Amino acid sequence: MKKVIDLASWNRREHFAFFSRCDEPFHGIVANIDCDAAYHYCKQTKTSFFLLYLHRILQAINDTKAMRYRIEDGQVVEYARIHANATISRADNTFGFCPIQFHEDFSVFSTDANSAMVKVKNDTGLCFTDECKRNDAIHFSAMPWINFTGITHARRHDGMDSVPKISAGKCHLQDGKMQLPVASFVHHGLVDAYHIHQFLSRLQQGMNDIPEA
Repeated sequence: MKKVIDLASWNRREHFAFFSRCDEPFHGIVANIDCDAAYHYCKQTKTSFFLLYLHRILQAINDTKAMRYRIEDGQVVEYARIHANATISRADNTFGFCPIQFHEDFSVFSTDANSAMVKVKNDTGLCFTDECKRNDAIHFSAMPWINFTGITHARRHDGMDSVPKISAGKCHLQDGKMQLPVASFVHHGLVDAYHIHQFLSRLQQGMNDIPEA
């Protein structure tokens, strides 16, 4: 479900027009998220840390209005709910694209995500289906081998791409607490640094909001 933004009255109309003319309208920010409580909870309860932080990322995306904007046919639209198109690694070190639906309930989200990931892990090639082309998603990748401080992405430069790319790196110990590097790569016509601050703040809240083990 989506609604079209009235560009004539939108307070970002000049920002949108300005950055849409850029050869590269995307900008990126990397920040560490304190994941200590979530990391230890997952270790104690044998919960997938990957699925827990992906769920919290999607919660934060959906709670940040600017991260739900997309450009379609020259118009800006706002989606009501955003899901994930994730890269899932296989035993042979290839990966496949895996659409993962967001659910507020983590147990429902986890069950559905596991089923989707098993299919990709047991398949070959990119698994790039029509569902992977949906705009009501983020492009998500996890790189648990690398404690990165910067990242770029392969993407189209024909003005058709406006989907945020979110990546998570290697969980690492820093100042006595586990930290997770999270990178955002977003269209500047839709999302400013302040909106990334909103997203990261909401994500941090979600990572702190962990049930008792």
